[in-house]
Amino acid sequence: MIAVFCMLDLLLFYVFFESVLIPMFSKGGREAFGRRGSLVRQHSISGRTTEPHIFFWWEGVWGSRQRKIKAAYQFFLYTLLGSVFMLLAILLILLQTGTTDLQILLTTEFSERRQILLWIAFFASFAVKVPMVPVHIWLPEAHVEAPTAGSVILAGILLKLGTYGFLRFSIPMFPEATLCFTPFIYTLSAIAIIYTSLTTLRQIDLKKIIAYSSVAHMNLVTIALFLCVGVLYDRHKTRLVRYYGGLVSTMPNFSTIFLFFTLANMSLPGTSSFIGEFLILVGAFQRNSLVATLAALGMILGAAYSLWLYNRVVSGNLKPDFLQKFSDLNGREVFIFLPFLVGVVWMGIYPKVFLDCMHTSVSNLVQHGQFH
Repeated sequence: MIAVFCMLDLLLFYVFFESVLIPMFSKGGREAFGRRGSLVRQHSISGRTTEPHIFFWWEGVWGSRQRKIKAAYQFFLYTLLGSVFMLLAILLILLQTGTTDLQILLTTEFSERRQILLWIAFFASFAVKVPMVPVHIWLPEAHVEAPTAGSVILAGILLKLGTYGFLRFSIPMFPEATLCFTPFIYTLSAIAIIYTSLTTLRQIDLKKIIAYSSVAHMNLVTIALFLCVGVLYDRHKTRLVRYYGGLVSTMPNFSTIFLFFTLANMSLPGTSSFIGEFLILVGAFQRNSLVATLAALGMILGAAYSLWLYNRVVSGNLKPDFLQKFSDLNGREVFIFLPFLVGVVWMGIYPKVFLDCMHTSVSNLVQHGQFH
């Protein structure tokens, strides 16, 4: 996975860009073969025995619900179709320039029409990975059907590769096309923030709530929230919000950590989310005040669904008819949450350490765009 961020060759980047999916498949594959070496593990669902498709290993076998096959098909098809366009664009670049070396391509002049064509092809792949509306449909299903580890990999690595691809390749290689499609990106982003935030308010599954909120704004806090959902699912084997309530009296340590990440998800000052969204909104306001205003609505809607979720899960009365065994966080789980707690506070209080590391790269990107 580290190789994706180190490649200076388009073709090698594409290979590693797609190879990120292998760890997800291989984990499911190990479970598919099972402890006794059987090729297909049988699952009992509603009194019937079914055999999942083992070639969709990650969700098709490693998933946790009956809809795992549908989620696997969506994940596979969206990713494959988007990647095919980028591969064709890379081959077109190779035929025109005779190289896929990024350092050489950054000094290569493409015609405006060719830039637009190549930018659209790269956009088709990166937009699926982000994901951007309307190619985000696969993400909520993938999160719901995957276990906690799969959701963490998705939120922590896979979804960041699309944004990295825009910054690393699309903007510096095709600056004129980027400028041409800027209003289009503004529109899609504003729609995504408002639409997914409103959709989040309608969800009843804990993972879908976090998944849709991650489309509206992706940050470090999202990974921690998926871990919080994983803690609840490990104990109670359900993600439906209506079965929860009153956990503050039985899981006080969990409720405290959950409250911290809920406030961070609302972009509370002093957290990493506040710094990130503040810088984004300030930059957007300087370019387009209308887009910045619409994007700011996402913070209000984010506070609405975050507080709604926390209130339903932690406050109120216990529901012993549905939840019968209670246990607070153990030492292992606290140790897992600790780096996220430190990282969120550190980035929120003293972001200079992280911003200084990005200053040179961002300056070069801006200067390159101005040069063209």
